[in-house]
Amino acid sequence: MPYATREELIKRWGMDALLVVADDDQDGVLDDVVVDEALAGASAEIDAYVGVLHRLPLAEQPATLIQPCCDIAMYRMSSDGASSTDEKRKRYEDAVGYLRRVAEGKASLGLATPPDQESSGFAYFEAEPKRFGKLL
Repeated sequence: MPYATREELIKRWGMDALLVVADDDQDGVLDDVVVDEALAGASAEIDAYVGVLHRLPLAEQPATLIQPCCDIAMYRMSSDGASSTDEKRKRYEDAVGYLRRVAEGKASLGLATPPDQESSGFAYFEAEPKRFGKLL
């Protein structure tokens, strides 16, 4: 499931900007396939980073991934060169930078930490009990 919806993409980038990159037949309507593939591809790219430290799929969808998903999707739809801009590239690089920090544990997704994952600061070890048997 994508981390952002079509509506969130429109809210963050505007319909006019999206029509430039996602209206292949020039009928003034966003092409569903283009938008859906871009959001799915962006979400897969996000999973590659998030999956380093978090079990996928995530139990809840963090709001912190909506903007990166929209920015990556827009960048992917603009990859033809004609509609690519410095702003799109910058926003893509910012999104990937945030995701790298998440993968390194330097940024949070804003998810609640389950109680069983909290650390006491102590290390616990278990070992098999010693067994004495026949001498060789």
